[in-house]
Amino acid sequence: MANYSVIACLSTYPPRECGIATFSRDLMAAYNNLYLPRAEMRVVAMQAPDAKLRYPKNLLGIIEHNNPASYAKIAKKLNRDKRVKLVNIQHEFGIFGGVWGEYVEIFLKELNKPAVITFHTILPEPEPIVLKRMSALASLASGFIVMTANAKQILITDYHFPETKITVIPHGIHPQLYISPEQGKINLSFSKAPIISTFGLLNKSKGIEYIIASLPDVIKKFPTLRYLVIGKTHPEVKKTEGETYRESLKDLVVSLGLGAHVEFIDQYFKTPELLKYLQATDIYISGSQDPHQAVSGTLSYAMGAGRPVISTKFSQALQDITPEVGALVPFKDPGAFGEALLRLLADNNQLTSMGHNAYFKTRHMIWPNVAIAYAKCFFRFAPELAKQSKNLPLIKLNHIKALTDSFGIFQFAHLHVPDPRYGYTLDDNARALVAMVKYYKQFSQPKVLPFINRYLKFIATAAIGNGTFHNYFTADRKVDLKSDTRDSLEDANARCCYALMTTYSSPCLPANVRAKAEKLYKPAILRKFTSPRSVAFYVKGLYSLRQTAEVREAITLHCDFLLNLYKQSSGPKWDWFEPVLTYSNALLPEALLLGFLVTGEKEYFNVGKKTLDFLISQTFVDGMYKAIGQDGWYKQGGERAEFDQQPEDPSAMVQALKTMYSVTAQKKYDDLMRTAFYWFLGDNVLGQFVYDPVTGGCYDGLSQNRTNLNQGAESTLSYLLARLTL
Repeated sequence: MANYSVIACLSTYPPRECGIATFSRDLMAAYNNLYLPRAEMRVVAMQAPDAKLRYPKNLLGIIEHNNPASYAKIAKKLNRDKRVKLVNIQHEFGIFGGVWGEYVEIFLKELNKPAVITFHTILPEPEPIVLKRMSALASLASGFIVMTANAKQILITDYHFPETKITVIPHGIHPQLYISPEQGKINLSFSKAPIISTFGLLNKSKGIEYIIASLPDVIKKFPTLRYLVIGKTHPEVKKTEGETYRESLKDLVVSLGLGAHVEFIDQYFKTPELLKYLQATDIYISGSQDPHQAVSGTLSYAMGAGRPVISTKFSQALQDITPEVGALVPFKDPGAFGEALLRLLADNNQLTSMGHNAYFKTRHMIWPNVAIAYAKCFFRFAPELAKQSKNLPLIKLNHIKALTDSFGIFQFAHLHVPDPRYGYTLDDNARALVAMVKYYKQFSQPKVLPFINRYLKFIATAAIGNGTFHNYFTADRKVDLKSDTRDSLEDANARCCYALMTTYSSPCLPANVRAKAEKLYKPAILRKFTSPRSVAFYVKGLYSLRQTAEVREAITLHCDFLLNLYKQSSGPKWDWFEPVLTYSNALLPEALLLGFLVTGEKEYFNVGKKTLDFLISQTFVDGMYKAIGQDGWYKQGGERAEFDQQPEDPSAMVQALKTMYSVTAQKKYDDLMRTAFYWFLGDNVLGQFVYDPVTGGCYDGLSQNRTNLNQGAESTLSYLLARLTL
């Protein structure tokens, strides 16, 4: 591929068993999932002395740990490879040869391409030799990545690194559903007994002896407690010390009479299996004895699984373990571990709340978000990489199906779990009908026909007569007249007409399905809508019908209505239909563009283009789509609301830009369409995925500090409609 680019990752790598090897594998997998085949991270493996490992076939090279010439040789090889645009070095002093890993400097001095170093350890108040080594790296590399704000501050104050070259990107965690410990135990066929656990490659710095020593007092109150110590002995430790540490821990267990409570699982689990054990854990315990430990992948994984954490006060723990997610204890203090365990185990509600808080707190750390952050950092130092577009996720209907029961699609979910308490709406079932019809048109999969029929049946149940429909239904499937009266029904009714007309206008569908849709929309064919977005939805529906005189007349009537709104509200620097930008704004210019395609009326096109271009100018900032926040919107002459950004807005923009591109064939609109879609894939103000790759659902929006993790119908369907548009 002509535009194929490579980021070389200098690191340890599986099958070598080490935390940095696992980190690099996961980072590269996440990055490549986003950018292959246009860009790819590939490994240069650091080979331990005397190791004979079988690495992946696409390896860029191997550096022999203790061979200085090997470092220079690989650097020269990367220099010759024009595909390589940047080198990312995963740095830990011990994985490089020489005094305090000085051989990596040989590599950097020979390299003539940008290098970004990810530091896994940052030692405060460094000894002169450490300061010397780090100062050399500061002068040789282009940029630096650390995993905590504290580590960044140490680099600035103790090592005098320039702040502008440092990026903070957290340790990645694997996307996963929140599963309660009770369900996690069932999945592993465990009893209901409380479980605490520690995992990772075993060595003395883990401080497991202090955790074991705390257990006798805890077991007096919780006699069924199990402590799982998960992980093999670190390979480098095993070479020099054998299993001395593990055996000492086993001896301690025997001496304290804990044989029935402490279990050593001497395995190096692959990630899926490890996550199952974490999900079965009630409390995760980190006993790290290194106060300067900048980051702990094990702690991050545990919080990412939604588990409360008790930890010693090392660097990352001081930043991440707040009273809302767990407890901090002093080093080498079994009594403090025991006290914390007793306090947390005594309150199940507190444990559940802490677990949820840990899960919410870590969503920005999922590997897709980390990969995006790495990509942005790489772009700074190798700008040509920024030209690489993201891969589109495969279309998943899992969450749509989970939200749908025999009556229709539920409005809301708590996290990914449907929440039936709030019932159903016509609005969402109309969305779902459009989405499933579009899906069927693209893929011709009969499996969605039952869902199309279900949403049609819901609409039929909602029909009042004369082309009007109820919107709200309670959890027990009865019309919610109170909500119907309180909220405007126009938008829901117009969206319903759009859905029915779209269904009828799809010849690929079975005739009986189309006939049902026609019967429901026919009474509304001459209905007049009066709110801007209702008008726009209605025009979209009419556009899909055969262009009879009746349809053309209705389209003209409603497009003229939009034109009049534009003439009343537009002014200097405000080319819009209203004195405020609210939600799903792009619907309005799209309706005029569709009206132009039917009638040929150039004024529809001119105003449609002018208003869409205005909306583009307000919502595309620095190459990124920035939705109008629904927490106040954007009034003419006022300040725009930055948050609550919701998926319906970029979805409408994607669809409008698709229409504009089809009308004008101007590539810029196609490019903008993809940029708007990337809002779902992390190109947004928070730099976080709004699409959930695990469920196929979509989060409910972006607040100022975090993503709303609930995956309701409107959000998920908005994503799906945008995805089907591309």
